[in-house]
Amino acid sequence: MTDYRKTDEAIAKLTPEQFYVTQQSGTERPGTGEYLYNKAPGIYVDVVSGEPLFASADKYESHCGWPSFTKPIEQARVNELSDTSHGMVRTEVRSAGGDSHLGHVFNDGPRETGGLRYCINSAALRFVPKAEMAAQGYGAYLDQVED
Repeated sequence: MTDYRKTDEAIAKLTPEQFYVTQQSGTERPGTGEYLYNKAPGIYVDVVSGEPLFASADKYESHCGWPSFTKPIEQARVNELSDTSHGMVRTEVRSAGGDSHLGHVFNDGPRETGGLRYCINSAALRFVPKAEMAAQGYGAYLDQVED
């Protein structure tokens, strides 16, 4: 099993926005994320650790301004923590291996898929197209990606 974790080398390669989002629990401006309108088949991995997080088959348009997913690839790949910042009570989502701040999860998602909306910052993600998944070591997740 691959060891997905944060390294100094990976942190040094982050853009200022990626660092702000993943390491300082920041949020990119709504409507500006690179993957907001991406409809290509593939998976989304932690930009820091490479940990597989979300599949394109579970991405949907929630009109919230950030990429939204109904579930993670594997629940064990994300940690959910209480977040009381900004005068709100929310559930923060962090990658399990890299401990990167990803975004938040809300219970206003599509009912037919469980009712969750994982609202995730594009800056916390790297997209791996389906055609490149096996070569990049993510072949085990091909069954979670639509044709």
